[in-house]
Amino acid sequence: MKKFLSLMAICAIIFSANCSRVEQNNDPIIGIWFQTGTEISNGSSKSILRKEWIFNDVYLGRYHEINGNNITLQTDFKWSKEGDIYTIEYRGLENVPVDRLKIIETDQGTILEKVDGEHVAIRE
Repeated sequence: MKKFLSLMAICAIIFSANCSRVEQNNDPIIGIWFQTGTEISNGSSKSILRKEWIFNDVYLGRYHEINGNNITLQTDFKWSKEGDIYTIEYRGLENVPVDRLKIIETDQGTILEKVDGEHVAIRE
């Protein structure tokens, strides 16, 4: 009888552990956002600086600055949402202020915009 009760307890633990679900985050900011167009010239050569934000569903992300084919800056960030305003806090970059952004739908596509109206990035 003890073996049967032990077996039932083990089965109950396994079933209860498998029933827990991770809540799925379907926020519209999740994905890759980018900004291009900043031209950098070094004497005779010119290259384009691309800024890229990758948002994931656990309120974290990665920021890259890519000059030509080289990643010149890479850091992680934490993001949160309050109403329709997103806050991005960059980790490891003390001189970079916190960004407060909102998503805007335009004819050109979906755009990330600072709360003061400055365009930051477009969805890839």
